[in-house]
Amino acid sequence: MKETKEFLQKIGLPGGDCYDLVTSQKRFSDGAQYRFEVPGIQNPAAMESLLEALENLHIDIHRVTQTKGIMLLSDNEILEMTALAEQAQVNLVLAIGPRATYDTSASVLTAEGQRMGLRLRGQDQIVRAVEDVKRAVNLGCYSFLLYDEGLLWVLNEMRNQNELPETIKFKVSAHMGHGNPCSAVLLEKLGADSINPVRDLQLPMLSALRQAVSVPIDLHTENPASSGGFIRHYEVPEMIRTTAPVYLKTGGSVAKTHGWDTTTAEAKQRAKQVGLVKRVIDQYYKEAVASKKGSIY
Repeated sequence: MKETKEFLQKIGLPGGDCYDLVTSQKRFSDGAQYRFEVPGIQNPAAMESLLEALENLHIDIHRVTQTKGIMLLSDNEILEMTALAEQAQVNLVLAIGPRATYDTSASVLTAEGQRMGLRLRGQDQIVRAVEDVKRAVNLGCYSFLLYDEGLLWVLNEMRNQNELPETIKFKVSAHMGHGNPCSAVLLEKLGADSINPVRDLQLPMLSALRQAVSVPIDLHTENPASSGGFIRHYEVPEMIRTTAPVYLKTGGSVAKTHGWDTTTAEAKQRAKQVGLVKRVIDQYYKEAVASKKGSIY
């Protein structure tokens, strides 16, 4: 294995998982190590409830993610959510649809089809996804969650050729199924502005991932029941130290599945989960630097 490891190092990749768990020296543009993200907020009512609960808890977050798809939101709902994001100084990320579960194929719902994840089938779906992005941009949203590598490449080409605003940002979903440094490098080259690897990577694996790329890594601190339901709060300090800059995706254990329609009551529970993670950070890694409120990009 020595020659293989040496070749990987020669091309700028770690030779294996990083069991020494070196401290990451990389940071967000504002110098911070970590930011909070709450995923699975599908509508304005849930978003408003979440932000209100966080304000009452005196906790700042930096990103709110809708995961079901732009096509399921009306124009007024998108406008409401962008207005809430602007008022609260958070980054709103909308998922790009339609995806495989919304077209004529049911294969993704089968045991075999699940292996393809939520990638798009056919070029018409690419066209529709791009139209979703254009629509959302016109309504004031500039950050998007992607489930398909080809779509990422196309959107990045559009950004580079001024067909889309240069300020637009692309976040890669864990449902694309990537979990190693080589895949992360590929996604970064395709235009990803942040990368969410699969949920169950161990710390040495995450450390190796960080050594391979410079963009922020998005990590689940907890998971829906459908993804195993495991909670990693006590690992968060080491996640921050070894993978900064990192978005801490928190509140997922409140949901049963990815794409869960979070109620207003559940949104408040997600806010509580952010507080629980913050407590662990404050106790075990109090010197960790969080982005201040309003640090969006």
